[in-house]
Amino acid sequence: MMYIHQLNSWPDFTWDEKALSKLLTEVRHKQGRLLGKMEGLGFSLKEEATLQTLTQDVLKSSEIEGEILNPDQVRSSIARRLGMAVAGLVPSDRNVDGVVEMMLDATQRYSVALSDDRLFGWHAALFPTGRSGMYKIVVGDWRNNSKEDPMQVVSGAMGREVVHYQAPDSEILAHEMGQFINWFNTEMDIDPVLKAGLAHLWFVTIHPFDDGNGRIARAITDMQLARADETAQRFYSMSAQIKAERNAYYAMLEKTQKGPLDVTEWLTWFLSCYGRALSNTDQTLATVMQKAKFWENPATTTINDRQRLMLNKLLDGFDGKLTSSKWAKIAKCSQDTAGRDIADLMERGILIKEAAGGRSTSYVLHP
Repeated sequence: MMYIHQLNSWPDFTWDEKALSKLLTEVRHKQGRLLGKMEGLGFSLKEEATLQTLTQDVLKSSEIEGEILNPDQVRSSIARRLGMAVAGLVPSDRNVDGVVEMMLDATQRYSVALSDDRLFGWHAALFPTGRSGMYKIVVGDWRNNSKEDPMQVVSGAMGREVVHYQAPDSEILAHEMGQFINWFNTEMDIDPVLKAGLAHLWFVTIHPFDDGNGRIARAITDMQLARADETAQRFYSMSAQIKAERNAYYAMLEKTQKGPLDVTEWLTWFLSCYGRALSNTDQTLATVMQKAKFWENPATTTINDRQRLMLNKLLDGFDGKLTSSKWAKIAKCSQDTAGRDIADLMERGILIKEAAGGRSTSYVLHP
């Protein structure tokens, strides 16, 4: 089996511009319309949309790798680092802060050149303990244990493993990454969105780290898409869309890495996925607009921080039924205080009791 990086003309990717031109024009039009729509919103709405999108990006990129992060911690970590005045921030774990730092460095400093050292910093941020799970790994450097070559991506039970992919040997990684970084930093006559798709494929194919390659590939993709948007504000999540299409994503990567250097099929998939990511921002924007309208209500002007925290949770889509005991637990207050908070909001016409009975009374936003 020959892999794409073993072909003689690697890494000279080719693609059929004519076959991609219609799709590229369509997604660029969608992108322009979305950015135009966002431009018309006020600063606080754009800030809220960016916070929601970056939170989704971090959560979903980690979920693709099977790691579930706490949404409140991720949102709080992002808000703190961007200096946003957001109510109800919670402390965040070191591993959450690490993923957030990487994503913000990629998207907020998108115009700064990529370098070995910058990628090593991202990798070290992802693995603050120097371990991936129980296993000690090389952190903040290319994988360098030639005894473990070839590095393979496998699945299946022991003795019945299926090899999905085999990466370049560790001894040539410095050269391979030098070529990639030089290409990524060079201005060239390639559409910036196409370049994002190529960068993603190229980096994942080199697989330069012991672990974290997928998350770093998606951070590089977001960095290049921020260059295509020409803004650090994020209004769509490519990682959320890839998570929704995870099986197709892995199948397409595997097929491409076992194929020729003509990557038209990969770029077609990538552009289509990007187009769907742009379309699916409508839900995020609708939530942002709904929240903005909600907070314009004069009845919300003098509420306390606990009430603001819990109302935001309801606006974001509270998981399950909101009872006074859940209120007390989340807002870290006594049951009596929770009861007074809820009664006050009902008096203001903001909350109502849910019609459905049961042992515990639950509350929802006034429609």
